[in-house]
Amino acid sequence: MTLLENAEVSTRLPAQDLDRARAFYRDKLGLEPVEERPGGLRYECASGGFSLFASAGKPSGEHTQMAFEVDDIDAVVEQLRSRGVVFEHVDVPGLRTTNAIAEVAGNYPSTGAIGERAAWFRDSEGNLLGIGQPLYAGGSN
Repeated sequence: MTLLENAEVSTRLPAQDLDRARAFYRDKLGLEPVEERPGGLRYECASGGFSLFASAGKPSGEHTQMAFEVDDIDAVVEQLRSRGVVFEHVDVPGLRTTNAIAEVAGNYPSTGAIGERAAWFRDSEGNLLGIGQPLYAGGSN
């Protein structure tokens, strides 16, 4: 066992404009910070949390920087679209979105999943965020 095995993990995302980022997370995602400090906002979800920090640097936006696991991705995508979130269109060998959602075979077998349904969008700062719904044999979550 290592000292990190029992650690709680939290994501840190850069924001060039913290006020703009706060408005995006509030208005588009329905999230409010649980803690504020100069240069930073901290959010908590049902399991885990993340922070936005003021940064002059820009995210690469070329990979998923944070993901939310949900029980009903169709409902979440629909709700976020109604709030103005624009989803990424992906069409690369082995991965294609249809109506913003991709089927990803083989993801997370250690949890008993046979894959996941996933969607991606960018926040106001260019961070690439994902939404995933695990798929289990027999269709139960």
